[in-house]
Amino acid sequence: MPASQPMARPYAAAGVSMRDLLASCAAADVISTPPREPEPETPVKPTEGHREAA
Repeated sequence: MPASQPMARPYAAAGVSMRDLLASCAAADVISTPPREPEPETPVKPTEGHREAA
């Protein structure tokens, strides 16, 4: 290989900063994660009688 040509790194993405790469991975994770199931509503129990404060 001639000395005038730089060595190509197969793992390097040309023109993409690490910040952009991490942001795209975070966005892909958010988009690909299904929404959470809604939590079941708990029935409200009526209080029995009136309780006095101490």
